[in-house]
Amino acid sequence: MKKIFFIVGAIFAMVQVTLAQAYQVPVSEADEPMMKGTFTPTWESLESNYKVPDWFKNAKFGIWAHWGPQCVEGTGDWMARSMYIEGSREYRYHVEHYGHPSEFGFKDLLPLFKAEKWNPDKLVAFYKKIGAQYFFALGNHHDNFDLWDSKYQPWNSMNMGPKKDISAGWAAAAKKYNLPFGISFHADHAWTWYEPSQRYDRNGDKMGVSYDGTLTKADGKGKWWEGYDPQDLYAQNHPMSKGSWADGMIHRQWAWGNGAAIPSQKFCTNFYNRTVDAINRYNPDLIYFDVTAVPFYPVSDAGLKIAAHFYNHNMATHKGKLEAVMFGKILDENQRKGLVWDVERGAPNKIQETPWQSCSCIGGWHYNTSIYENNGYKSAASVVKLLVDIVSKNGNLLLSVPLKADGSFDEKEEKILNEFGAWMDINKEAIYETQPWKVFGEGPIAESDIKINAQGFNEGSYTHATSEEKRFTQTSKALYVTMLAWPSEQKVIVKSLALNSNLFPKKINRVELLGYGKIPFTRTVEGLILTLPSKRLNDIAPVIRIKK
Repeated sequence: MKKIFFIVGAIFAMVQVTLAQAYQVPVSEADEPMMKGTFTPTWESLESNYKVPDWFKNAKFGIWAHWGPQCVEGTGDWMARSMYIEGSREYRYHVEHYGHPSEFGFKDLLPLFKAEKWNPDKLVAFYKKIGAQYFFALGNHHDNFDLWDSKYQPWNSMNMGPKKDISAGWAAAAKKYNLPFGISFHADHAWTWYEPSQRYDRNGDKMGVSYDGTLTKADGKGKWWEGYDPQDLYAQNHPMSKGSWADGMIHRQWAWGNGAAIPSQKFCTNFYNRTVDAINRYNPDLIYFDVTAVPFYPVSDAGLKIAAHFYNHNMATHKGKLEAVMFGKILDENQRKGLVWDVERGAPNKIQETPWQSCSCIGGWHYNTSIYENNGYKSAASVVKLLVDIVSKNGNLLLSVPLKADGSFDEKEEKILNEFGAWMDINKEAIYETQPWKVFGEGPIAESDIKINAQGFNEGSYTHATSEEKRFTQTSKALYVTMLAWPSEQKVIVKSLALNSNLFPKKINRVELLGYGKIPFTRTVEGLILTLPSKRLNDIAPVIRIKK
């Protein structure tokens, strides 16, 4: 018997070695062991054992506080990278207001991120009031700064800036208001994302003077950051990726190919440790990665180990039932069985078999003063168009509302959210706990083949939808028809509900406008002809309820 166990153990060890050798950069579990359980760190295990929880299928709408130190300057998303790109708008603003990046780098902005008006309890209560069914917080961005009391990243919100455990505050507020809690982790790409910080000006008085991305701990003597190693933040003690001075090259290298500098085992393990630490501390229901598939895939096993740990940990904290959701981008059909597909600022143009999510924002991902000044936010009507279209295709919308560095949103955002919330309050039955109908919609956009660009980026095709666009959702008791804008005429036609239609063969006895009541209708071979009231109920969209 002992011999059999020895042979089995040896085979198991050989399999583990083979799996490890398959990855160029296998991570170490010495500090944060991956929890064992139903899931193992393989695609086969994720795809065969994962099932999207019912609560997520029914939720349909979440809000994301995509907020961190990159909001300090108010120059928008990716500013911690762009401030090192000579001549860019962010570079010019930074030099004018803060100094040259050789003397005042992103690290020096961190003490200015104070979150002095941040009130997570008040914010999450408001998000729930306007309709959010789950809440997401930023754990770290590509800037590599951890927004919690991090064991493995000294550059964190407890040690500097707010000197608060931001993630703990968000988690407590979400728990208080009974909202599933999510954390997004983006720091895995700091390795290549920060490469411009290794550069120098090629023009002007500072020509040839290196930026601060290559500073070391020894350089901090006598500085405010003495004792901290800038390489723990910038992670730039490595050669640049192929073509790194071409600013857009990073997009071609996002999946660690096309000459991307391969991250070290220390870097991959550090990200793994930080993510597992946050999972163990805050017990999130959802985690999000801004990656192709999972973090560091296919060069490292870090992402698959995080996924297995997250699912097993979630089951252990839910009496053996899996209630977890983990998102990935650019997933193939099999990978969508093991993760929930996330589409950034966009949507597929057909009903998806498995639940998915679109993440979008009413402005930029990080707070951008110019969007505020130029009235560039999405309107409440645009948000509703996206939401209804997404839900009709079996998806959820995760909407980011940019916060200023002090932790508050501005009055224009507040107005948009209140308008959206008022619409949701009347029409939420057509959103929550619904399923797609036999077709998701009708209209010129519904009938077009709108392609996804990379991980999404096609939402502009939907935000300009007119009343010609109708979207369908259903429950066991009712069919809902939402027009994506109020029509200019009182009479409208729904072609999919024509007399003798195979889509709805039953007789229609009553038609109601949500928030108003019964409305006149006739049913012909052309379609269901509705007569809307002469006065609009709102400036967003009408929703029709038809009992089954």
